[in-house]
Amino acid sequence: MKLISVGLLLFVALFAHSAPIAHDEIVSKTAEGFRLLRLEDGAEPEWVTEDQKLELMKTGKHFFDVTEVWETKQSLPYAKAPAVTYPTPSHQSQVRPLISTLSVSNMQTNLNKLSSFNNRYYRASTGKDASQYILDTVSTIASGRSGVTVQPFTHSWTQFSIIAKIPGSKAQTPVTIIGAHMDSINLQNPTSGRAPGYDDDGTGTVNLIEIFRALMVGDFKPSTPVEFHWYSGEEAGLLGSQAIATQYKRNGVSVKAFMELDMSGYFKPGTEEVMALQADYIDSGLNTWLGKLIDEYSNIGWTMDIPCGYACSDHASWNEEGYPTSFPYEAVTGDDNPEVHSPDDNASVRGFSWSHSLEFAKVGLAFVYEMAI
Repeated sequence: MKLISVGLLLFVALFAHSAPIAHDEIVSKTAEGFRLLRLEDGAEPEWVTEDQKLELMKTGKHFFDVTEVWETKQSLPYAKAPAVTYPTPSHQSQVRPLISTLSVSNMQTNLNKLSSFNNRYYRASTGKDASQYILDTVSTIASGRSGVTVQPFTHSWTQFSIIAKIPGSKAQTPVTIIGAHMDSINLQNPTSGRAPGYDDDGTGTVNLIEIFRALMVGDFKPSTPVEFHWYSGEEAGLLGSQAIATQYKRNGVSVKAFMELDMSGYFKPGTEEVMALQADYIDSGLNTWLGKLIDEYSNIGWTMDIPCGYACSDHASWNEEGYPTSFPYEAVTGDDNPEVHSPDDNASVRGFSWSHSLEFAKVGLAFVYEMAI
């Protein structure tokens, strides 16, 4: 991660708050084009312009953009989820046949379409077009399945998020969630620059579509409900996942477990092919269980990654609200895709591997089935 420039730090300091932020201030500042960012765990949020926000993104600084959710967050008491022990994976005879139906060809077709949009930036019309493509694709897959719903989750910005729900046959809570972000960004020109986002996070996005398809074809009927989430605006401060996680917390939704798939298609040539389990903003018990799941269902091993840092991906939004989370990553940090957030995040990157991404789809399907059956 690059360091933030002294100038940026001074700018941010000028807008630091020591008193609660009033509703009128949020309305007026937002109307003036400012965004409310929280840059560190437990820190007070700070106002920045869109240009200053982009400069922070270029430095590699992660943050929550809490502009739309800050007032709601202040009304929600924080309660960390109690430690949960998850049962040893035990449905191999049902899961393995479903895994065998996962199709790399289907994932390639969907990702070629998603990467053909100029970009999938959350404020761009092509970002909305991409979300519409995902909505239409997943809705077609779900067609005819009783009780299964696929709905857009709209925001104040252009691109919408998507939630597909599979009801529980025995209970309507708690819910198991698997998520990925659909947006992509060119940091040099976010709105109109070319950003195919093939790996970040096209791979996670199509992993979820293919897992959902395999489960629908396999007539999956979980005991407790399952949701598939495709998030808008992750690259700009975890916007979509924050909006949904905050709403779930406000509505008292019980979440059994959350898993993020954010980049699954690359590992550095010459390095060991593994899944890297993120070390922070996760539930340790769920991470332990995820390791067992990988051992059981994947052809590659796993290792712990170094901490990914504050607000590094959408799992942090759920952890923020006290839900148990996990995040298997494509490679140990440093051995991951070097072309993200650029026009070169495409299928021709040396080190990109569909067989590697398929392993994440296998584990994602097993996660859903073993957790919710």
